[in-house]
Amino acid sequence: MDAGDLLVLQQEIMLAKRRFRLPEAVPVRSCYEAGRDGFWLHRYLLETKIENLVVDSSSIEVDRRAKRAKTDRIDVGKLLNMLIRYHSGEQKMWRVVHVPSVEAEDKRHLHRQLSTFKADRTRHICRIKGLLATQGLDLPIHVDFLETLEAARLWDGSCLPPGLRGRVAREHAALRFVQQQIKALEAERDELIETSDDPSVVKVRQLMKLRAIGPTSAWLFVMEFFGWRQFRNRREVGGLAGLTPTPHQSGEESREQGISKAGNRLVRAIAIEIAWCWLRYQPDSELSLWFYKNFGHGGKRMRKVGIVALARKLLVALWRYLETGEIPAGAQLKP
Repeated sequence: MDAGDLLVLQQEIMLAKRRFRLPEAVPVRSCYEAGRDGFWLHRYLLETKIENLVVDSSSIEVDRRAKRAKTDRIDVGKLLNMLIRYHSGEQKMWRVVHVPSVEAEDKRHLHRQLSTFKADRTRHICRIKGLLATQGLDLPIHVDFLETLEAARLWDGSCLPPGLRGRVAREHAALRFVQQQIKALEAERDELIETSDDPSVVKVRQLMKLRAIGPTSAWLFVMEFFGWRQFRNRREVGGLAGLTPTPHQSGEESREQGISKAGNRLVRAIAIEIAWCWLRYQPDSELSLWFYKNFGHGGKRMRKVGIVALARKLLVALWRYLETGEIPAGAQLKP
């Protein structure tokens, strides 16, 4: 079968039913690994009355003696075997992905593209500075950068070579384009925050009432995390962010291997960043006082360990704040 050929897929299902002499109404169950194909196929299968699962590929069992062996036949056989076991009652043998709705998935494009453009901006700036550094130049990148570039001289008083000057100019043009896109996306986001009545945007405004949380972090927290996911307890909040510990115990040996990093990397990164901001703008809150009591007198490494723990506690506190309106203890609202 060719990938994406839905007509052939239905024909193969019909042929399989005839081969095994099954009635037409017999239920069909399937699964596939989460990845580049996204969720369109999952939605199509559900629409055609096929019970489908999207599973996390990292949660699939692997034979430790043959963990380096990988073929399509091995993968299909493993998935089929685990699909049978799952529907036979072994619900926890792998992790089933919680598929977002079309609307919830669409809301994630704005901040993800904004993050991509910001990374591109940093890349263009570093490349321009790196190219100029090869000739001993350090020019500020401002509005009149091209005029400054033309007037720049090397150590011997000569002009920049034409090839280098052209490449730097093209990089600067790409940088200006990226900066324009960033301004346009930020303006679109700010307008939605001010005018939209969407429930997710209402949560963004609610988060922005807290000091230390601005539009960028509030938007990402809601659209990636709190806007469409239904958490039942604090463990699910920490687990989905990948901020849960990974213990190692064997006999009398017991040690921690750091956080799992198995969740949403965007939320995990912004949570740690906001945790540092929380210490600065909410110094009298219970979370900040807990950090200073347990990690404030330690070294640099101890403070890094503590800020990860604070980020997890802060995520749980923000979840409770959005769900119940309970302001984190000791936290201050913006005037």
